[in-house]
Amino acid sequence: MATLARPMALRQALRALPKPSHVAFRPCSTLIQRPLQQHFVKQALQNTTKAVGFHATIQRSILPPEPQTVLGTVNDPAPVPTPSPTHGNYHWSFERLISAGLIPLTIAPFVGGSLNPTLDAVFCATMLVHSHIGFQAILIDYIPIKRMPGVRKFFMWLLNAATVVVGIGLYEFETNDVGVTEAIKKLWHA
Repeated sequence: MATLARPMALRQALRALPKPSHVAFRPCSTLIQRPLQQHFVKQALQNTTKAVGFHATIQRSILPPEPQTVLGTVNDPAPVPTPSPTHGNYHWSFERLISAGLIPLTIAPFVGGSLNPTLDAVFCATMLVHSHIGFQAILIDYIPIKRMPGVRKFFMWLLNAATVVVGIGLYEFETNDVGVTEAIKKLWHA
């Protein structure tokens, strides 16, 4: 910020220099004063542009907003979306239930022992659903379907494929290896 104010301060300081009353007592002639003044102003402007590169003052919109439009007339009410059981109150209740259920499922195998593969499988499935819902919420929030429908669909399919791959990996890890809880115990005591 200070580098932006330097050229203005330099101009004010040069204007405030006392004007000589006698010709014999001039501090420097105009032949020297003009090039020096131009040099200092030019140097200050160059330093300003160097400093501006490190600041986030230039706004670069990745996805600029669309112009505002009104559907219908100004007196028409806003359209109400059709209710769906996968959105709204049921959806939020299910997400909260999954999130709250992860707390005892995380603690229970360490307290009661990890010899129960059913509890381990329920923990893996709940963790997988919780992660899928979280990443889906990120995609819904940051990739608008109205502006980029193809990109949104691609990322949703990518998320679904990743969820299936991770689910298969967790199943293989649970059935053919020691399981998630025992692996965490081994890593903790290593």
